[in-house]
Amino acid sequence: MAMKKSSSKLPQSTVLKQILKRCSSLGKRHGYDEEGLPLDVPKGHFVVYVGENRSRYIVPISFLDHPEFQSLLRRAEEEFGFRHETGLTIPCEEVVFQSLTSTLR
Repeated sequence: MAMKKSSSKLPQSTVLKQILKRCSSLGKRHGYDEEGLPLDVPKGHFVVYVGENRSRYIVPISFLDHPEFQSLLRRAEEEFGFRHETGLTIPCEEVVFQSLTSTLR
């Protein structure tokens, strides 16, 4: 089956830009930027998952300076290691995590 050519031809450079734009968006996941970072996490923050239900929390990077939070990270390393695809998981109950983070703020 033959395709009918459009009478209004776009310049080749415009067509190529449109193709590149469509192709570059194919690999992007919804809710993530070009670098694969979540759009809902502000600069200077990171995501951790806590508790049995793996509840998601966004915490400031400044927490990394606190010995109490560093202790949680060491526990996470011991339990899960650093090579896992599911995000940084903190092995403690949510109420404990919430209590700790409220004192760090």
